Amino acid sequence: MAGRVVILKSREEAEIIRANGEILGKAHAEVAKVIAPGTKTKDLDKIAEEFILDHKARPSFKNYNGFPFSLCISVNEVVVHGFPGNRELKDGDVISIDGGVYKNGFHADSAYTYLVGEVDEATKTMVRETKRSLFEGIAKAAPGNRIGDLGYAIQSYTEQRGYGVVRELVGHGVGRNLHEAPDVPNYGKRGQGTKIQAGMVLAIEPMITLGKRFVLQEADGWTIRTEDRSPAAHFEHTVWVTESGCEILTTFAYIEEVLRNKNLEVL
Repeated sequence: MAGRVVILKSREEAEIIRANGEILGKAHAEVAKVIAPGTKTKDLDKIAEEFILDHKARPSFKNYNGFPFSLCISVNEVVVHGFPGNRELKDGDVISIDGGVYKNGFHADSAYTYLVGEVDEATKTMVRETKRSLFEGIAKAAPGNRIGDLGYAIQSYTEQRGYGVVRELVGHGVGRNLHEAPDVPNYGKRGQGTKIQAGMVLAIEPMITLGKRFVLQEADGWTIRTEDRSPAAHFEHTVWVTESGCEILTTFAYIEEVLRNKNLEVL
């Protein structure tokens, strides 16, 4: 974490992050075009990296604390920080893709979970509800609320539906550094935690499991998977808190346009 002081962002700085969010959303969409059974995860990473570089930006994750790729690609029981590689996607997989874009001094950060082919109904529903929980959290990103209100909104929405809420990994502030204060857990108690202020830029990112919430770290030092090997989902937006609520600076619009063009379900 880059210091514990919360750094507020101006409208001009938020617009830089929004522009980076556009690049990131379009990079996600390029990846979405080729997600299908038989695709290797390393090919998805290459597509995103080339797209970001072509837009005179750089992938936020590449070489961040030694992470060797541009995307975190997490399949099935892998929650986050999965390595791209020679693994071929297969029918019934779910794949979370998390990426960042750095340009003009600021980062944008966003994640989306995709269905590969025919996914079983229980897993599909968990993915859908994880996405909905993101917007439950975003609705609490307003001045006067506290980070605990945001976390409680995500936790209560998902736990009421029988899902696990990962606690070891959390959202975070975003700005000139990829990870800034405050931490943004996906669980919490109403009225507790850091007070949310206008000017905060937050990456809100529920990580939800179909089984129990417990996770393990693999030997590579990065990959986080569910202890019970149940599938997981992960969605993330970067938002800027305004005087009256918040604005979403990243976008799923390009992703979901691709999904519709492929005649795939948009959850």
